[in-house]
Amino acid sequence: QVDRSEVIKSNLNPVFAKIFTVDYYFEEVQKLRFEVYDSHGQAGVGTHDDDFLGGMECTVGQIVAQKRVTKPLFLKYGKFAGKSTITIISEEISGNNGYVELAFRAKKLDDKDLFSKSDPFLEIYRIDDDRSEQLVYRTEVVKNNLSPIWEPFKVSLNSLCSCEEKRKLRCVVWDYDSRGKHDFIGEFFTTFEEMQKAMGENKVQWDCMNPKYKIKKRNYKNSGVVVLLDLKIHRVYSFLDYIMGGCQIHFTVAIDFTASNGDPRNSCSLHYINPYQPNEYLKALVAVGEICQDYDSDKKFSALGFGARIPPKYEVSHDFAINFNPDNDECEGIQGVVESYQSCLPKIQLYGPTNVAPIISKVARVAADEERTKEASQYFILLILTDGVVTDMADTREAIVRASYLPMSIIIVGVGNADFTDMQILDGDDGVLRSPKGEPVLRDIVQFVPFREFKNVSAAATRSCL
Repeated sequence: QVDRSEVIKSNLNPVFAKIFTVDYYFEEVQKLRFEVYDSHGQAGVGTHDDDFLGGMECTVGQIVAQKRVTKPLFLKYGKFAGKSTITIISEEISGNNGYVELAFRAKKLDDKDLFSKSDPFLEIYRIDDDRSEQLVYRTEVVKNNLSPIWEPFKVSLNSLCSCEEKRKLRCVVWDYDSRGKHDFIGEFFTTFEEMQKAMGENKVQWDCMNPKYKIKKRNYKNSGVVVLLDLKIHRVYSFLDYIMGGCQIHFTVAIDFTASNGDPRNSCSLHYINPYQPNEYLKALVAVGEICQDYDSDKKFSALGFGARIPPKYEVSHDFAINFNPDNDECEGIQGVVESYQSCLPKIQLYGPTNVAPIISKVARVAADEERTKEASQYFILLILTDGVVTDMADTREAIVRASYLPMSIIIVGVGNADFTDMQILDGDDGVLRSPKGEPVLRDIVQFVPFREFKNVSAAATRSCL
């Protein structure tokens, strides 16, 4: 169990303010289960005293990629929980959107209680482009006080205003009621741009307005004043900003079909299709592909081969679609790549040499087209699965240096027991990779992994090293 929300009383459409903080690992399939209960007592939520209303499972990657996930709730044995749904909204709590820390108080709020003073709390809502409102934060309740000082709190700028300073915010002050029937005190509208005037020694304040009173009462001024005492902001930049901004990961796999892999019909071959256990090529493909598919909206992956003679003329190719469709090399999901790979093997002749520069250059050309759009809407990952040291090392180094200027990364997995010492040069961990002319890479975009070191461990452990 990671965490529990607050209990919201007497409400069939609750909006929970509690934020669940989960560590996010791009390279892992992080499965989550959400369960909703009707609370009946002061014992912990989820005990035998509470009624189970339904649950739902998904991955962190799905939530991050989609930003908002709505799914039906299920009871036990896969039965729908009526028409109940749950919506999960994700946001990064550190990144270029950063944190903003806010400290609010109020003065002279309307008294809604007959025998005591109001118990005020403040809610902040972000107004989205479709005019819907998203609860950003709900403060604690300050009991019996018409001039409350709420505890300072932090929210991400993405959550507060979608990183848009002029986006309208609606702030509402309520008088807390233990039965869930909170009394409306008043509201005001603002923007993060306006809030920033409170930085330093300045303070910003707003009239807390009740629209009904404004219409009915001739001399109505406000239902109190809300003051922003302080605002602190900190910005950082991160990979997640691109993913959550809608950037899609385009995944390409390139498979080595050189003769050194051995005849696929022989059980000693690295390409041998064992009906009971996937070979090393398939294991590495699935380990990486399962991660990337959560960030690719169309779930279509380019699958290429190199180092084989291919039909109809059986000429050597270092850049062919394994589905044999030169106009569309994409496969439907990881399973589609697996099926194309298995279908391709009997139709080709394993040959050589091990040239990978043509495929790197091919993906780089597509990445270059994306770079020219200046939109950062796609990032390209090339997974190269090979059983030996590349033959065209000079051309490969040149291609990698060129690709380092593009939105692109390369994962090279060494399959089998060959000596991969030279491959560490491409990785760049032991020194900056340079082109044959001495030009260094702009950034390190290559990760090399010898699969033999991980083939007996879990897929999750393998991915963490890729």
